[in-house]
Amino acid sequence: MTDSKPSLPTLLAGPILRRTLPGEISFWAVVSKDISHCVIRISQENSDKPVQAKDFLITKEHLVQVSQHCWILLAHYPLEQTLGHHFSYNIIDDTNNKSLLPDHLYYKVETNLSCKVSQNADYIMHGSCRNPHHFSDDSLVAADNKVALQDLPERPDLLMLSGDQIYADHVAGPMLDAISQVITLLDLPKEHFNGAPFERCEQLYSHRHHLYGRQKLLPIYQDHSRWLSKLFDAHHAPIFSSKDCDNHLITFSEFFAMYLLVWSPTLWKCIDLERVEKSGFCINGHSLSQAHRDIWMKEKSHLTKFVEGLPQVQRLLAHIPTYMIFDDHDITDDWNLTVGWEQAAHNHPFANRIIGNGLMAYMLCQGWGNNPTVIGQQFKGTFNDLVAGQFNQEAHNSFITQLIRFEGWHYSLDTTPKMVILDTRTRRWRSESNMNKPSGLMDWEALVEFQQELIGQDAVIVISPAPMFGVKFIEALQRVMTKAGYPLVIDAENWMAHPGSANTLLSIFTHTQTPDNFVILSGDVHYSFAYDIKLRYRKSSPNIYQITCSGLKNQFPEPLLKICDTLDKWLYTPRSPLNWFTKRSKLKITKRKPQPSQHNRLVNHSAIGELQLDSDGKPNTISLLFSDGSQVKFPSR
Repeated sequence: MTDSKPSLPTLLAGPILRRTLPGEISFWAVVSKDISHCVIRISQENSDKPVQAKDFLITKEHLVQVSQHCWILLAHYPLEQTLGHHFSYNIIDDTNNKSLLPDHLYYKVETNLSCKVSQNADYIMHGSCRNPHHFSDDSLVAADNKVALQDLPERPDLLMLSGDQIYADHVAGPMLDAISQVITLLDLPKEHFNGAPFERCEQLYSHRHHLYGRQKLLPIYQDHSRWLSKLFDAHHAPIFSSKDCDNHLITFSEFFAMYLLVWSPTLWKCIDLERVEKSGFCINGHSLSQAHRDIWMKEKSHLTKFVEGLPQVQRLLAHIPTYMIFDDHDITDDWNLTVGWEQAAHNHPFANRIIGNGLMAYMLCQGWGNNPTVIGQQFKGTFNDLVAGQFNQEAHNSFITQLIRFEGWHYSLDTTPKMVILDTRTRRWRSESNMNKPSGLMDWEALVEFQQELIGQDAVIVISPAPMFGVKFIEALQRVMTKAGYPLVIDAENWMAHPGSANTLLSIFTHTQTPDNFVILSGDVHYSFAYDIKLRYRKSSPNIYQITCSGLKNQFPEPLLKICDTLDKWLYTPRSPLNWFTKRSKLKITKRKPQPSQHNRLVNHSAIGELQLDSDGKPNTISLLFSDGSQVKFPSR
């Protein structure tokens, strides 16, 4: 091993404060060299004692080497003595007693990063769907602006990111070029492929369809289910069906590099975002068309603004305990939407590799910090062996099989109220009648495990990436498209789309041991709303609240959402007879009206949600902090 490149700073991304409760603390970061000589210095201040500092050693066990110039810090420390209400920390080079952290990470006059630690989950910031090149502003920047003005006790207990932390299937051209430069800069792993139009990743990176043409490289399958295919050639359909997949991520190194670029400004300073324009828009000896040049310039303008906000995003994630769960775009659009899609994808070696590469990057960058003990024991050693073997193809495929079969991505937090975070992507309830019908978001076994998490709880917060109770008119449209045989066209995935999962979910809410106060936090849909839900014909109905906030940096097409909102309001009032034709006819759902007063119940603006609970676990305040700093609340009636 040689030392890191002179041009590379030691800290490339992070630190992100991950699973942190009074009895444990976790840190994630990416560095350019082995920092096992460093320490994480944690300080606590008590009223009757001077500041007490303790050094937690960073050992080889806390580091995962990805390449010669890239190491991941995955440091989880179970604590013998519980943390107090707050602490501060720094990462110190023990050889010279200097901090590895850049100045922009500190709030106000801090000399260390100050953090609130709480057993409670009374104040939560939450959101999903952060698309770097969307025209809207980044709501994580607005969140950082607010936290910067708060005293330590006033800060959120935690930040929950409930899906689409990256958009692997919809990458801007300038972002893909930045990813390519990071791969070269860090010498990220190379890999070989089966069933692809190229054998090695180097051939992909130099391919004429590398930029704005990857839809021509992605795998297809032959659809033998259509009667026309019996008379003519079988219907060829793309497995990765997103309409925006012309820059779909493919290699592990691409997935991993994108995480570094959406959470930290550091590597943006080490690359040349202008190099494609300087070359006259000539990539690998092929010139971009004028249409693609126009797209490039538009994407670049939005991406440049995104990058400007990254110092604040990095600061926010370093101060607030942050939890995550995947949704579709973290891997690919339509991920496991139908059993037909699953079979087509996993039976194709190239498609299976792309999905596995996305899961591998998710495991390292998101999954580990949610549940360090479980994920670390399951995968850390295997990944180390894979890197040591230079991504041997057989070992790579074997590891991907292990990742895809894993059923432990869900997790819970023993906070007050308890938080239960659901995996609605990999444990699907597959349709037995038609391979083209949407799968349920969770199968029977997963739902039974979910119910066991609820027993004995007075209040609970559930994180479901997709809303459990969506907009009925939109769900009706999805049913129509499904019956027409096109569930992928309109992403016909919701909790009510599959009879088995829908009925089981509703039975959980009607069970006598359901918590009295039940808060559901969701995202996915690119608009925001809040519901109050009661069981019809039951005097002792639990209080169910669903709060959906999406996206952090994304929005729904505006004219279409207004139409859907208006039609839903007209057709599905609480007393509408059409409610009896839905699977949730036993529920009375009341939509909260946003204030300041708006005509629509669905709010279409990039935002981060804020939830504050009372001592019983009921919402005191449900609000949205818009990316422009303004705010909307959803008051109770």
